[in-house]
Amino acid sequence: MRAMILRQPGKYSSNASLLEVTDVAAPSAGDGELLVRVSVCAVCRTDLDVVEGRVVAPRYPVVPGHQVVGRVAGIGRGVTGFREGDRVGVAWINSADGTCRWCRAGTENLCPQFRSTGCDVDGGYAEYLVVPAAFAHAIPNELTDTEAAPLLCAGAIGWRSLRLTRLSDGERLGLSGFGSSAHLVLQMARLRYPASPIYVFARDEGERAFAMELGAMWAGNFTDVPPELLDAVIDTTPVWKPMVELLPKLAPGGRFVINAIRKSSTDQSELLRLDYATHLWMEREIKSVANVTREDVRQLLALAVETGLRPTVEVLPLERANEALARLSSGARMRGAMVLSVSQSAAQTTTSSLQ
Repeated sequence: MRAMILRQPGKYSSNASLLEVTDVAAPSAGDGELLVRVSVCAVCRTDLDVVEGRVVAPRYPVVPGHQVVGRVAGIGRGVTGFREGDRVGVAWINSADGTCRWCRAGTENLCPQFRSTGCDVDGGYAEYLVVPAAFAHAIPNELTDTEAAPLLCAGAIGWRSLRLTRLSDGERLGLSGFGSSAHLVLQMARLRYPASPIYVFARDEGERAFAMELGAMWAGNFTDVPPELLDAVIDTTPVWKPMVELLPKLAPGGRFVINAIRKSSTDQSELLRLDYATHLWMEREIKSVANVTREDVRQLLALAVETGLRPTVEVLPLERANEALARLSSGARMRGAMVLSVSQSAAQTTTSSLQ
């Protein structure tokens, strides 16, 4: 099969191509598994973390990609509930042990044996992948492949982050960064908390304009002062500095939720510049988001069908995966999500967000 493989992590710079397009042996479904013929795979910043080495795979080469939509092409022994040709999605959570106290509580995202798609096992930057049937998601008929793919991580982790803010309708929500996940969170928040004003912080003027198009009350740079203190902030940026800048903009009792698997910085001392009185006093909270559960994904897919929530996407062929990741690495302007077309059946159009 055709695949984009990572032989060793590196850094994107001018003319760098860290992923290699090549032919490799196609996998087959083992016991309890599905073989999926990939239609599309959305691009996530966590893919970039894997490729640049901030998230370390247990072995190389590895095939990245964890927002996968495709069709069942093979069924392993013992699998029920799926037939060949069924359309399924595969998310970052590839498996968990199912027996630990976190799994028993429904928080398998915290399982010590959590395994990730596109890192611990090969992912969706390829024509085929395998996934345990228990961790595959039926894709509703109302969603196209390209609409569904970004919902599997950008959407699902955004949904989990929004719930972790414990926001009440009418409270003020801030979004730090405005890429693939945040542009979906803004729409979710408008639907779930219609009385809550949303304030967006982004470096790029185009991203701020996009946020206003989607219904933000206000949009500014990270150093700008919003009209009001915020009751909660969801941070989707890959660096520490926005956190340091935005914590003082939380109201007393405000909640700061970090929606990022890794943070990087050219100045590690930024973390040490937290001042208790400025950043944490008045019972402000900082909470991280770890992965997603299957229930997060399934709830978000159902919400998308119920409400008409849709991502804005740009479709690129699989062979341009390096270009997509390099754009993320450089901080280039984003307008929604990028989706890689893997099979010829994948849609080649751009879809619009819910307005």
